[in-house]
Amino acid sequence: MKISKILWPTDFSSAATAAEPYVLSLATAYDAEVHLIHVGEDLTAFEHYWGSGPDSSHLHDLQERSMKLARERLENLCSERLSSCKRYHIHIVMGHPAKTILTTIDNLDIDLVIMATHGMRGAFPFGSVAERVVKNSPVPVLTVNPHDFVKKEKSA
Repeated sequence: MKISKILWPTDFSSAATAAEPYVLSLATAYDAEVHLIHVGEDLTAFEHYWGSGPDSSHLHDLQERSMKLARERLENLCSERLSSCKRYHIHIVMGHPAKTILTTIDNLDIDLVIMATHGMRGAFPFGSVAERVVKNSPVPVLTVNPHDFVKKEKSA
């Protein structure tokens, strides 16, 4: 099996971090590029909740700040934790998380996706984003249950 490009979606939750050791291990074993992606939801889609009008620019400002913060967080993650990876790329995009991840798989010719089964909203046994990606991905998806990861960390 050829693995030259790994996609690691993250929402910056502690659950998403559980995939990190798998990303590092497989990137090293296969000398693969790591593509980190954070998909920010388009807040303007919810503009009708907040009201529109001359002051609706606050949503755009909030969105710009959140995307800037996401870039900073991914850059810090890469410099602090992925320094052993020879090649990594950061992707900050806006859209529907599952759809955007699936599009990115195709656009970047990804060989493997590694992601947590639960994300920021992860109270369910299998997160909706992870479930949609697994069901629709054209490439293998390695899912990591963050609850199992926490149990292993505590027992070590």
